[in-house]
Amino acid sequence: MEFPKTRLRRLRKSHTMRRLCRETTLSIDNLIYPLFVKAGINLKEPISSMKDCFHFSPDTIVTEAKEVFDLGIPAILLFGLPEKKDEKGSQAWSENGPVQQAVKNIKKIVPDLAVVTDICLCGYTSHGHCGLVKDNKIDNDATCELLAKVALSHAQAGADIVAPSDMMDGRVKFIREALEQNGFHDVAIMSYAAKFASAFYGPFRDAADSAPAFGDRKTYQADPANAIQALAEIALDIDEGADIVMVKPALPYLDIIAKAAQRFDCPIAAYNVSGEYMMLNSAADAALIDRDSAVLETLTAIKRAGANIIITYFAKHAVKLLSK
Repeated sequence: MEFPKTRLRRLRKSHTMRRLCRETTLSIDNLIYPLFVKAGINLKEPISSMKDCFHFSPDTIVTEAKEVFDLGIPAILLFGLPEKKDEKGSQAWSENGPVQQAVKNIKKIVPDLAVVTDICLCGYTSHGHCGLVKDNKIDNDATCELLAKVALSHAQAGADIVAPSDMMDGRVKFIREALEQNGFHDVAIMSYAAKFASAFYGPFRDAADSAPAFGDRKTYQADPANAIQALAEIALDIDEGADIVMVKPALPYLDIIAKAAQRFDCPIAAYNVSGEYMMLNSAADAALIDRDSAVLETLTAIKRAGANIIITYFAKHAVKLLSK
């Protein structure tokens, strides 16, 4: 009998051998935990559409931020829900807005936790779109000017990274210029560079109260069918001054993450979004899959594709699994 010269099973025969030969290692250092901050005092309200997620007020979010830091997670990403909305989303750049207050509070108590802030108008506008609406269309350039104001207000509050998620053309350039002109040379930009018009944002839009009141976002978010265009978006944002670029969602776009990692010499972030999060949780709650195994497999796959940074609502759960 002729035996095969190579038996790859030799490298998988034990836990120790699998560890020794593992190509991809998922680390706590790769994770960012998203949080929702809502105008008010002493709030910690469960979000019905997102398991184990909450709306915090700017005071109570400090306790959560400290817990995240103590777990070893290096960063959080803040989304804001204002007290009132208007056509322009003017609460987004208010000095007393929920995100601005939260950043100040967190930095007083947990100064070494990296605070990333989402830069968009959708949660602040009465119509739910990511920019100014004029004649039922989004006014791209006028929106960019307002996004720069939002980013500057977050930098002034103490944000380490600002993360524009609106997908307006040129907004990274507007934001970078505003930061530089006001002395915030060290505030990084993590651009949602390839953010697709996806069906996986539903739970988040409920949590952030940011669903569009009319139409959709397909005119400014990337077409799911287009890879070349997505890479062009990333290249443009890097050229305009982005320090980190993001692909969102993660799982349906692992190919985009891989292409971006091969092509661009900057950190690649991937957002394991709300729909992906709840899809896995729903299957686990129905006893169709093992939650712990599925969480680690999912996050490892995103890392294997090429993501340096993974934004995920599973971050705290992943820490417990990785610590075993």
